[in-house]
Amino acid sequence: MIPALATLLIFQLLGETLVLLSGVPVPGPVVGLALLLLTLVLRPSVLDTVKPTAQALLQHLSLLFVPAGVGVMLHLQRLGDEALAIGVALVVSTLVGLASAALTMAWLMKKAGR
Repeated sequence: MIPALATLLIFQLLGETLVLLSGVPVPGPVVGLALLLLTLVLRPSVLDTVKPTAQALLQHLSLLFVPAGVGVMLHLQRLGDEALAIGVALVVSTLVGLASAALTMAWLMKKAGR
């Protein structure tokens, strides 16, 4: 389990390093995850080492939401003060996401129909 966890952390470190050196506005763990995916595609044997640890981490993923919940409770007054702005941002971003997904789907269906 320790070697697999070290592998996951090394990929996260690689992602953080690449983002730091390149200045790309993408979170380092996302880049690390993309690198891990590329590695798994090129060398499927790595999957056997990483899979049990990844599954164990995913089983306890809900624990990672505890700090976020504590942060919400800590800043509950501020969230209440800015509820209108937060609500508008959520509604508008949801509508933009739905519209862009619908337009992309329509474009892809039109393109596939040719």
